[in-house]
Amino acid sequence: MSTPLSLSDLDLPRRNGELVFDAPWQSTAFALAAAVVEHAFGGDREPFRQQLIKAIAADPGRPYWESWTAALEALVQTLPDPGPAAVSGG
Repeated sequence: MSTPLSLSDLDLPRRNGELVFDAPWQSTAFALAAAVVEHAFGGDREPFRQQLIKAIAADPGRPYWESWTAALEALVQTLPDPGPAAVSGG
């Protein structure tokens, strides 16, 4: 089993040690991925890492954060369907 999500362990675009986001949607995608990893995978980032590797390999010329969102989409599609009660809150 992998270790819990740790920002310092991830190979993310950085400038002077700080995360680099060129557009607001990129930080949103990062936050969504972190939330999915935390809540759906108990902090185990390995499933997301594997999806990111696949996304980058599928289109090496794609910008990094677009690969990130492709990996997030693929990861979410692996989750079981929570059913209508979970979606409606009832």
